[in-house]
Parts: sequence; C-alpha cells; structure tokens
Amino acid sequence: MSHELDLLKSALADRYDVEHELGKGGMAVVYLARDKKHGRQVALKVLRPEIASVVGTERFMQEIKIAANLNHPQILPLLDSGRTGGRADRRTDEPSEYLYYVMPYVEGVSLRDKLEREKQLPIDESLEITKAVASALDYAHRRNIIHRDIKPENILIHDGQPVVADFGIALAMTEAGGTRITATGMSVGTPEYMSPEQATAERDLDSRSDIYALGCVLFEMLAGEPPYTGNSAQSVLAKMLTDPVPSVRRLRSAVSPGLDQALARALAKFPVDRFETAQEFAEALAKPGTTTRKSIAVLPLLSMSTDPENEFFADGITEDVTAQLSKIGALKVISRTSTMKYKNHEESLREIGATLGVGTVLEGSVRRAGNRVRIVVQLIDAESDEHLWAETYDRELTDVFAIQSDVALQIAGALEAELTADQKARIEKEPTKDLSAYQLYVKGCQHVGRFTRAELLQGIECLQQAVGRDPAFAHAYAHMAVGYVALGMGYGAGVMEPDEAYSKAKEAAARAIEIDPDLSEAHMALAFPMFVHDFEWETAETEFRRALELSPNAANTLDIYGLFLAAQMRYEEAIDAQRRAKELDPLVAWHSSDLASSMLRAGRYDEAMLEAKRSTQMEPGSPLGRAPLGWAYIMKQMYDEGLAELEGIVADLPDHTAWLGQLGQAYAISGRTEDARAMLRKLEELSRQRQVAPYHMAYVYTGLGEHEKALDALEQALEERSGAIYGVKGSFLFAPLRSHPRFKALLRKINLEEDT
Repeated sequence: MSHELDLLKSALADRYDVEHELGKGGMAVVYLARDKKHGRQVALKVLRPEIASVVGTERFMQEIKIAANLNHPQILPLLDSGRTGGRADRRTDEPSEYLYYVMPYVEGVSLRDKLEREKQLPIDESLEITKAVASALDYAHRRNIIHRDIKPENILIHDGQPVVADFGIALAMTEAGGTRITATGMSVGTPEYMSPEQATAERDLDSRSDIYALGCVLFEMLAGEPPYTGNSAQSVLAKMLTDPVPSVRRLRSAVSPGLDQALARALAKFPVDRFETAQEFAEALAKPGTTTRKSIAVLPLLSMSTDPENEFFADGITEDVTAQLSKIGALKVISRTSTMKYKNHEESLREIGATLGVGTVLEGSVRRAGNRVRIVVQLIDAESDEHLWAETYDRELTDVFAIQSDVALQIAGALEAELTADQKARIEKEPTKDLSAYQLYVKGCQHVGRFTRAELLQGIECLQQAVGRDPAFAHAYAHMAVGYVALGMGYGAGVMEPDEAYSKAKEAAARAIEIDPDLSEAHMALAFPMFVHDFEWETAETEFRRALELSPNAANTLDIYGLFLAAQMRYEEAIDAQRRAKELDPLVAWHSSDLASSMLRAGRYDEAMLEAKRSTQMEPGSPLGRAPLGWAYIMKQMYDEGLAELEGIVADLPDHTAWLGQLGQAYAISGRTEDARAMLRKLEELSRQRQVAPYHMAYVYTGLGEHEKALDALEQALEERSGAIYGVKGSFLFAPLRSHPRFKALLRKINLEEDT
C-alpha cells in the first residue's frame, strides 16, 4: 500500500474506508471507497495537491455547492465534498489538506474505455449518447452552470445509459487561476475537446463551449479519433485554431450529409456560428437528413458541343436554373460561383455534397442543334447516389425558359420544399421572348461577372444590345446596372468617373424595376450606389431587404448588405449576413475576406485572423485575404507578421494606391516613420501621373498623426466620391480621428450621426 494511500485512509477514516486507486487524471486521483454512514460504495475524487493549493478551499467549496444542486438522470450526482487535514509536506513538514468530492461508484465503463475497445461506435449509438449528454448539458446550462471539461473520460456508461460526471469542478479551477493554472502548467480542459475560446482564454466561456466539446466527442465516436490530433497539446491547439473544420464524412462515408452538417456547426470555431443551446444541437441530430435534403447545388451543365457559343449557352442555363431555385425560401441553394468550380469535376457527388454542405445535386447536359435544344437533368441524393428525379427535354429552342421553370418546380416538388404562389408565379415568368436577346444577355452576364476592365465593357455592350432587341428585358437592365456599379467601384481602372458610373447603374436598375418590380438583382443593384455614393441609408436598406425577400439565397446581395451594415457599425448584423453569404457560396474567397474585415471593425481580431486565413487558403496570394490578415496581426501588435503580409501585397501590386496607403499607415503604427513617409512620397509621385484617391493618402497621414492633413484628404475624397468613403465611420484605420470635430462634421455629410 502506498504512503499516499495510507495518509488518505488516515485523514478520512471517520467517514470513508478508502480501498484502492481506480485511476488518475490531470486534476484528481480517483479511489474506490465505502461510505460508512450509508453502507455504499462510492468514487472518491481527491484533487492533486498542486491543484488544490491553487484552487483554494473557499472557491472549491463554493463551486461544489452549486454543482450539488443539479438533479438530472444523465448527470452523476454529487454526494459529498469536503476538506481535511492530516497530510504534511515532506520538505517543510507543514500541514496541508485534502480537497475531495464524492460521487456514486458506477459499475460500468467510461466512454473512453468503450472507444479504446471499439474504436468507432455505431452511428445510431453515437447519436443516442450525444443526445443524452446534450440533455444533461441543456439542463445545467439553463441553470447557468457550464461543465468546461466534456470528454469521453467524463461520460460514464451505466446500465447502457450515459451519465456525465464532474460538473462544476473545472469552473472552480478556472475561477482560481484561469484556463491554464500557471503554477502547475496544467490546463483546465483537454486539448482535443477544448473550444477555441477556451484555448485562447480571450473571453468568458458560455454554454457554446460545452457544445463544441460535445461535438468533438461525437466526432470521435463516429470517426475513431477527435477532429484535431497531434503529437503534443500545442500541435493539437494549433490545428484547432487554424485548420478548417474537418468533415467526418471523409473518414466515415456512411455518415449522412445532414449529420455532417450538424456536427460541423457544433465544431464552428466561433461561438456565434454554433448551436445556441445543447437542446438545439440534439434536435438537429434527431433528424439529420431533413435540413440538408432541402438543399441543392446545381452543377455546371455539360455542353455536348465543341462550339464555344454552346458553352456560353450551357453555362447560362446553369446560372438561370440556379437563379430560379434561389427564389424558393424553403431551399438552400449554393451560388453559381462556388458550383462552377466543379465544371468537369472528378470528385464524387458525395464529396461535392459534403464540401458544399448540401444533400442533393443537379447535374446534366445541354445539346443545341439549329432551332432545337435537348436538356437532360437528374436530381441525385449526394449521400446515397439515389436518383430522386430525372427528365429529358427535347424541345424548340424558344422553349428554353419553360424548361428552366419546369426544372425548378420539379426540384421543389421532389424535395418537398414549400413554394408560395408568388414564388411559383415568378419562376414561371419568361424574361424575354427574343431568343437572340437572351443569348446576348447570357454572354453579357458572363463577361460582367469576370470584373476586369475589358470584360466589364464587353459585358455592358452585350447587355445594351440585348435591351436594344427587347426594351422590356428587365434581367438585362439589372445586370447592366451591376456592371456599372463595378465600374463605379474602380474595377474599370478609371474608364469611367464614379459619378457617371453610379448614375448609369441607378438608371438601369430603376428601368429594370419599372419593368419587373419582383427582380431581386435590380433591387440590389439600386441599393449599392444609394449607400456608397448617395448615402441614402434608409432607402438603400429598403432595397436590400426587398432584394433578399425576392431571392433569399442571393449570396452576393447578403455580402454587400453586410458591407452596408458594417459601415453603420451594426457589426453583429453585418457578420451574420456575411456568414450566411459564405454558407451559400462557400468556395469563394471574397466572402471570407469581407467577413474578416467586418470582424476587424468589430474589434474581433482573433476571429478576423482565422477568417482571413480561410480566404488566403482558397486564393493564396490574393490581397483580399492577405490585407485583413495583415491588419489582424497589426492590431494584435504582431507587427513583423502584419507588415510581411502587406509588403507582400505591395510587392505583387506596386502601383496599387490602396495597398500603398495601407502599408504606409502600418509602417507608421509600427514605428517605422521613414518607411511610412517613403510610401507617402510614392503616392504623391503617382498622383502627378494619374488620379490617386485622396482616401488612400489619408491612411498614411492618419498613421503619422498628421490629423489635419488626413481630414483634408477625407473631405476631398467625399467631394470626389473616391475610395470607400462610405465606410469611414467604423473603419479602425481612422479610429484616431473619431473625436475630431471635422471628422464628426464629415459623418454628418454622409448622413451618419456620430452616435449611430
């Protein structure tokens, strides 16, 4: 018998017969004991001395008292707790004490024992265990108690039922010394199951941290390993903080897309993206196929001709079918910009469905010959490869609109997606009766969507020709408006002044709405210049809301609406809108970069860093991801890392004035004043050759502390409508100017009161 056990037996002899050690962990040693008073076997958990000394008796007893009030069939009850003297430190011979708590001795195994034996558990059993634990967590969370250390070791299987042990203990540890008890180097929580916010200890934990840990446990039951593994705690946490959330279906293909999606949500890196409650998580697991069955990705239809014109035609039908489906609020429809990445794909439909987070895909082919068209489409369950619906249309070319409408309506029926009478009517409406105008429209849309100067001009020309053939072609006017908005934003490299471009955009959008008031794209195209150019915030919001009402799956509209909200410092709404955009368009980098920018504005630097890294993973080297990543580093005073990102952008784009200005400001903030002034001289030199947005000069002046010059530049930018002046209020880059009277006056000129 060990000396330690002898001491413990002696200290607790009046109440317990301590028999032998059952096991030990990072916080406590567990002994089998007999409760003398009640004549029953119990599990006696004794805090390790080094932990007990940090926690302290008062904190320990306070949290144990809270945990003792929990009464739930899936929570192992707390029978007793206490402190006792009787142990002396061998070096100092000074008396110390034991801190202990007592729970029923459960004859059975822990979930860890079960996993070590079986590796993977049956899917149904995994779900039942998870739902039972979720029930226990929900009960505790509603009483403001968070477990903080959910892991297989703390889930016991007794008579086939899971019960959760050790409620309240981790909280005592955390309250005493933070997530990491510095005196011992031990972490409260286990790295493989620790939420990102618990690992970084940057915010108070809430119930969603437990939901993350339970998601890790479910992942391990299904896959045979936790979502993130490594050779050390540090490597595990590094992966958890930086790597994308893994798909369990990649390790176990029998897992349904619905379950995979629910699990991915539980494992989201940011609490706001997870289920709000454990009960909500359990409900999502109760019917895992429902949420994703009503979701679809329209894969690029295969052109069955070598004629490039037919390629345009097939892509146009793909886009139009996607647009028709996007009008159905009961469906989740992935944006065309993400699905086009699967043109001529080699991945299985199961892999595509898992990556895009959908339960079904539509694929098919288009063959055009003379005045006839043959379209073959099939709706497939991404998990099972089951064909849910298929059809072959062999029609006159003029029937193409009726075919697109029929495909959308048939899919809605096959997926049992509720369709309102208004949505049905809008899906059945023909955009034009002129087939040549439609072909010009298809080409124009594809050119505009590439956002380069030449493509924008070519696209607008095609769309102008389309409305020349059919002056009532609302869709063509709407996409023409989008093209002009892009020119106003600067994608045309100065080919048109912003005033003229936005004026033409509003004119085209208004014409589209006049022809068809129910055209979502037109309302979005009208809303954009209303806020970036005219500062008509209320009217713009009305247009945005109408656009999203007409097309709830419009990812680009959601993203731009997020910019609109962030400009008014409505950050939570902005982040929510941009997260929804990313969900609908998951493979497009700019949604992650825009989301990262909104997080930066909100002061959520670690979250911004993670989101920016996702953007750079999708488009390595793109300034859209590197810029917010660089600024996230800088705002955390990691100057070397931040400057490296911004310098890399300028190395690739040496004459791009926005990045020169931002790098200059970053140099100034990090104390490299001479380098900042060098960037300012570069901008001044460029201004003698071509137009340089004063907004970009204001970056450097602000960093250098030359606030009057910065305000001069911003006032000039407002006059010229150059740069992102609409977003100046919430920009962290201009935060030093916010208290200046001239800055407040500037905000009034753009219709943003200082307390908005």
